[in-house]
Amino acid sequence: MWSERRPGGAPHAGRRIVLAQVVVALALVMAWEGAVRAGAVSALYLPAPSAIFESFGPLLVRGQLLHHTAVTLAEFAAGYAAAVVAGIGFGVVLVLTPSAERFAQPFVAALMSVPKVAIVPLLALWLGIGFSHKVAIVFLFSVFQILYSTIAGIKQTRREHIKVARAFRATTLQTVWKVILPSAVPTIFAALRVSASVGLVGALFAEMLSSKEGLGNLITRSTASLDTAETFALIVLVTVLAVAMVAALDLLERVVFLRWRPA
Repeated sequence: MWSERRPGGAPHAGRRIVLAQVVVALALVMAWEGAVRAGAVSALYLPAPSAIFESFGPLLVRGQLLHHTAVTLAEFAAGYAAAVVAGIGFGVVLVLTPSAERFAQPFVAALMSVPKVAIVPLLALWLGIGFSHKVAIVFLFSVFQILYSTIAGIKQTRREHIKVARAFRATTLQTVWKVILPSAVPTIFAALRVSASVGLVGALFAEMLSSKEGLGNLITRSTASLDTAETFALIVLVTVLAVAMVAALDLLERVVFLRWRPA
């Protein structure tokens, strides 16, 4: 029974799960390597893990990897930061002003429904193919998830908490900071995780279509030259970056919860 579980069982179970994950991952990589080396899978379509790992060497030696990674991260950081500020800020304003929410809802829904892929060429026409173009794409890919999750999270605030804040004559700013945002934090951070990955994909997509720099441009060039090992290496790098972003947001969420946790 669940009630009979030993107090120290959870950490041991966690370590066993991690060990099992590592074993399964290693087994899959070894099977993949063996299949390619045995000729069961063509290296042109699916390179061996060892070839993918070796592809990082030339990229580093040529000095391309760090430069293009920095370009992509700068585009992502600017667009994502703008999306976070706009999404959370606009969401708070709309919830605190019901009439404004009712007025803006159809316009926001219409903007969100516009296919982002379809307007990328228009943004290139309006903004050029430079840094601002990529920032705008990241912003559009990220902001709506954050906005709607902020609204949903704030609406989950218990009315009793707001009544207590009003009873103590808290200002609107104090009520938002001390009551509303702490209640919405879990929902907001769930959106931040999803939108971070989606925003990074947006940056790569924009670079693939119209850019001379960035990881997306590198992926396009390696694919055009049929260098699948390098393409997979870049995909692995992008995946690691996305995982690192989610891990950073997890850490930030824990810090925020400690900040707002009652004494």
